[in-house]
Amino acid sequence: MTMATYSDRDMMAIDVANEVADDLSQALHGQDRVCLAVPGGTTPGPVFDALCAADIDWARVDVVPTDERWVPEDHPRSNARLIKERLLVNRAASARFLPLYAAAHHPEDILAELESMIAPELPLAVAVLGMGEDMHTASLFPGAEGLAEALSPKAPILVPIRRADLSEVRISLSARVLDGALSKHLLVTGAAKRDALRAARDLPPQEAPVASVLKDIKIHWAD
Repeated sequence: MTMATYSDRDMMAIDVANEVADDLSQALHGQDRVCLAVPGGTTPGPVFDALCAADIDWARVDVVPTDERWVPEDHPRSNARLIKERLLVNRAASARFLPLYAAAHHPEDILAELESMIAPELPLAVAVLGMGEDMHTASLFPGAEGLAEALSPKAPILVPIRRADLSEVRISLSARVLDGALSKHLLVTGAAKRDALRAARDLPPQEAPVASVLKDIKIHWAD
């Protein structure tokens, strides 16, 4: 685990975009296709704005969300919507998007089909991750139904996550898939999240799910 500190969030976004583009470019030298996993939320948006202009062979890149709310892509809270509006534009418009949502009442009804699209593209070439003050990453929330399965070494690719205070069911890439990425970047902003990350290093993943992906990760922090 290494850590880079930035004077502001704009500088962090530009640097992360450059590093992710370099990681993808290197991976493309040895593989026909590579897979990039990215989060939703507000923090990665500026990274996407810079990354979408990177001069790489985007037609050979698959982009998958690290997690998703079980809502249609045109929903305001859809991670797919953010990714398509801010990352899959400019040069990155030629990348292929792998969704974590399909029209079904229950995620379990369609997860096998979604997993079948992702499985051939594993391991992830690059995973960009965020973290909450509660030490969750992707949709791996402390105390959530589905967390134990998602943390298992034998976890499936996708795991439904439910918790009483979540307004929608979440679908998340499991910890083994996220941690198996060849290159990992964790975006952390603000003093509260910095302190939470420090605490997570000494806690088990069941209490601090982000701990499940910290090995060999690069952390990017700005206040």
